[in-house]
Amino acid sequence: MAGLDVYQIDHEDANGQFEVNFTYGDCLRSADNYTLFKMAATEIAHTMGMVCTFMPKPFSNRAGTGSHFHISVGDAKTKNLFHDDKDKQGMGLSKTGYHFLAGILAHARGLAALAAPSVNSYKRLVVGRSLSGATWAPAYVTYGDNNRTAMVRVPYGRLELRLPDGSCNPYLVTAGIIAAGLDGIKKKLDPGPANNTNLYDLSPEQVAAQGIPILPQNLNEAIDAFAADAVLRDAVGENLSNEFIRLKRMEWVEYSRHVSAWETNRYLEFF
Repeated sequence: MAGLDVYQIDHEDANGQFEVNFTYGDCLRSADNYTLFKMAATEIAHTMGMVCTFMPKPFSNRAGTGSHFHISVGDAKTKNLFHDDKDKQGMGLSKTGYHFLAGILAHARGLAALAAPSVNSYKRLVVGRSLSGATWAPAYVTYGDNNRTAMVRVPYGRLELRLPDGSCNPYLVTAGIIAAGLDGIKKKLDPGPANNTNLYDLSPEQVAAQGIPILPQNLNEAIDAFAADAVLRDAVGENLSNEFIRLKRMEWVEYSRHVSAWETNRYLEFF
């Protein structure tokens, strides 16, 4: 009735965690569908006396919740401009697709502020082993074929950005993705070769030796990167960017000054 075509639902790693996939559409319609689904799922759960949450990391010992964006660009005839069977890497990507991908990688740290906009987001995007074990959350700014340890996966002829989480505003994320990708096309950026190694098996030193950047490891780092990224700020607009930065700075300060139960349990009698 709502016009949202859900074509697949899978049980994910954590207890009560599900992956819901709906049919692709244009940017605005996809963001609308995303918002509608979240509102509907939350309200339906409420009527049943339950809670449906899209919190990025609700439990430290359970897998986090991502919100993967599948991206392609079509022309007026709906041809996928990212698709090219002649791709020498065998991933079905065109030169345009690679330039767009390179733009996303180049602006990844600033894009993190839009895609992972909460303090809690960075409990998911961890470097090294998390308390819940391997969660396939991407902390490494690189791409690969079917590499779920990389920030971008390429499921043949399109891009899967695995950075966003359940706390994101899909409209802002979409604006950021478009701006970053078009900047890559404009500058003909090169993403370099695909990385199909399991990055979780490598030490931070080994990752750095390969020249692979990591995503911000807290909200404050992400906001710093966003504030320094003129391409992303221009896409969001001056007024909204300034207000977003101001509010997120406040959120970080409030979090930093909060005394948690972990601190009390660890330090109250220790000192």
